[in-house]
Amino acid sequence: MKIVVIGGTGLIGSKLVSTLEDHGHNAIAASPASGVDTLTGAGLSGVLTGADVAVDVSNSPSFEERAVMDFFTTSTTNLLSASRTAGIRHYVALSVVGTDRLSESPYFRAKIAQERLIVDGGLPYSIVHATQFFEFVKSIADSATIDGEVHLAHAGIRPMAASDVAAAVAKTAVGEPTNGVIEVAGPDEWYLDDLVRTGLEFRNDDRPVVADPSARYFGALLGTDTLLPAPDARLAETHFETWLPANPVPVGR
Repeated sequence: MKIVVIGGTGLIGSKLVSTLEDHGHNAIAASPASGVDTLTGAGLSGVLTGADVAVDVSNSPSFEERAVMDFFTTSTTNLLSASRTAGIRHYVALSVVGTDRLSESPYFRAKIAQERLIVDGGLPYSIVHATQFFEFVKSIADSATIDGEVHLAHAGIRPMAASDVAAAVAKTAVGEPTNGVIEVAGPDEWYLDDLVRTGLEFRNDDRPVVADPSARYFGALLGTDTLLPAPDARLAETHFETWLPANPVPVGR
């Protein structure tokens, strides 16, 4: 099966391409570096020719309100159009658990717009909603740091490893379109502040983590269950406390 992965050189995309290739599929990593630009449409028709599945795991380089909306709406519109022309039989996109509950956030408003375009796009599709990745714990802490303290809501979350996200997207891509949303999540339920505190302490980062109900997550206030998946979500196997020692901070970081 020929599967084109848009954003195929990124964190999830590179793991997804490897996973698909390991299972005998012809996985094509498409990105601006390979001459494929979803914002301009350049290279899309060529890379999608003869493909069975298009998978979009790309992300906006900017989270600024106008830039992120322009990225997701323009790139998705171009990719859907090229996919229809190429006769793609299954369109898959990666999104986020809780997206529909986070409309205060410019980033998630853009993701909502992306999902609406896919639903109305005229192609058989599957949207994978994943929870936050272990790999982003430090960047969450950095974005939430105020005067040396990390302010985060005491909100429930089931984080997961990027490799498990890629495995879930791969399984979806080679399956039949659901024409709906599939939720995937990590095996353990944490509170967001406890998760980040554990990650920072393991890596000897002495920033204190403060449970702050007024703290915003990508611009949105969180309720206790905002980031949690439904009870029927597919649960991955990798535990955060197992993942941490296996993924030390690279030298020089």
